[in-house]
Amino acid sequence: MDATALARSLLDPIPAHRTVGLEVVRAVNGVGVVAVTAPPALANVIGSLHSSGLVTLADAAGLAAIISACPTPDAVQGVVPLGAAATMRFLAPARGRLTATCRLDPDARETLAEVFIGVATRVRIATTADITDETGGVVCQGTFDWSVRRAPGAA
Repeated sequence: MDATALARSLLDPIPAHRTVGLEVVRAVNGVGVVAVTAPPALANVIGSLHSSGLVTLADAAGLAAIISACPTPDAVQGVVPLGAAATMRFLAPARGRLTATCRLDPDARETLAEVFIGVATRVRIATTADITDETGGVVCQGTFDWSVRRAPGAA
């Protein structure tokens, strides 16, 4: 399913996303793509996007991928993904236009389907986002462990 508009409606209002100028580029069939143009106000001591901005990108790409795995827009209602742990690998300075891409593996998509259709109330999955610069070089990799649950009483 193309859940790009749905992902935008859910992720755009998040204050951290607005602060970095996050754009949801695509959320389709288990793939989430988000981007930012690194704001100078969030630069670290070497003029690269601060690590907190990179965490925001990895987190949002994972969330967009999770949203894109829902079978219908209504299936995401009452589903709450919470980050349980994160690991970041900083590989190069992150400057200019940065794009984070997260692809859910088949096991994660199958596991999420159980929550989306109401068979399970809570699952755990991991997502990994590659953050690239304008040249296509990977500047950072972020892995999130998620606890995804269906809120009590949600359809």
